[in-house]
Amino acid sequence: MDWMKYLLVVVLSGIAGSFTDWLFMGVLFHDKYNAHPEVWRPGRTDARKILISTLIGAVGSAAAFAYLLVRAGDITLGHSLAWAALVWIAGPLPLLVINGQWLKIHPLVTCAHALGWLARFAVTAGIAAWLI
Repeated sequence: MDWMKYLLVVVLSGIAGSFTDWLFMGVLFHDKYNAHPEVWRPGRTDARKILISTLIGAVGSAAAFAYLLVRAGDITLGHSLAWAALVWIAGPLPLLVINGQWLKIHPLVTCAHALGWLARFAVTAGIAAWLI
């Protein structure tokens, strides 16, 4: 494996993943976050927590998923996107649906977060297919 290409995929996917997070988990249905204001901590801007969770989510998931693609072998765009869908179905989708059932979160917020994870994996799949 060419580690420099792998690291480039991780960095580019992490940057692109932070933008998909911003779009799907911040902008899309932003007004629905206030449907249940009691679940959020009032008067706090948790910039540090947002930064840490973005780094873990965007860079960590990009690194793990890109490594999975490399280990799987055939990194064409079609196969990479199929892997993205499978990983999404196996991981974040069930967790988000379960959390949406039990936590006081608007269903559109759950939907936006789920789509955000799918977009994050799809972006990593596309970048990996392009560079590796």
